[in-house]
Amino acid sequence: MRPLLIALLTLLALPVAADELKIATWNIAWLTTKPAGHPDLPRSVRPRSNEEFARLRAYADRLAADVVALQEVDGPLAAARVFDATRYDFHFPAETDTQRAGFAWRRGLNVVRNPDLMALDLAPNARFSLRRGADITVRDGDAPPIRLLSVHLDGGCAWDPIRQPNSRDCQNLGRQAEILRDWIAARRAEGVAFAILGDFNRRMERNDEFIAVLSEAAPLTRATQGFSNPCTASGGGARPFIDHILLGGAARDWLVRDSFRVLVYAERDAAIRDRISDHCPVSVRVDPR
Repeated sequence: MRPLLIALLTLLALPVAADELKIATWNIAWLTTKPAGHPDLPRSVRPRSNEEFARLRAYADRLAADVVALQEVDGPLAAARVFDATRYDFHFPAETDTQRAGFAWRRGLNVVRNPDLMALDLAPNARFSLRRGADITVRDGDAPPIRLLSVHLDGGCAWDPIRQPNSRDCQNLGRQAEILRDWIAARRAEGVAFAILGDFNRRMERNDEFIAVLSEAAPLTRATQGFSNPCTASGGGARPFIDHILLGGAARDWLVRDSFRVLVYAERDAAIRDRISDHCPVSVRVDPR
């Protein structure tokens, strides 16, 4: 074999650079170990079978992310049915909601659990609250840290003005935007790289009012900008994203070019796809330097 060809094949076989982090967000849609009929679950929610958990774990293995922001997950026990607990650790806010935002991360990373962003939950005493934000700081070896916030915001205001007077959901989303703006301002003052990941329940166009509020605190890079969502859940077809990854501070410069990915489910049967989740995992790679 020619030396040049040998060299090229060697380069192709190299793994992703060791100092890169693959970060992802995944709403796994009522992921719980509670049985059917449990009072914390709506009557329409049917817990997943062992086969369905196995499908989810196979996709988690394919995702192979270093850090995953999770939504609609009922804590570490449910997360461990999808992510191998011998390889991943977990963090969820100190609340009792079944639909929690949280994190799974590869063991070996240095992770600090920061206080929950409690203010995001505008209805903490409701049966189904508006969910706290989960906040962690991640460092891989000697690389600079990145602070990550997993969120699941109020639904029902995907594109309307966030100060729509006739919509409680839009007013709630506007209040949550201001809370996130303040969190971003604190990260800018701290001088740390950061990202907000999760289910924003918002289609963010280039001049979207919601993203404009957040950008008052600091410039942001939205990883989903310019892409259509190919996720085949709930009938499929390209559509705007509501799951986003927003990068701020030094993390904007750390974004690895062309690393944005959507892990699309292979199942063609809509009923089976929806039992996996009505959201697909979204990921990027960052190179802290």
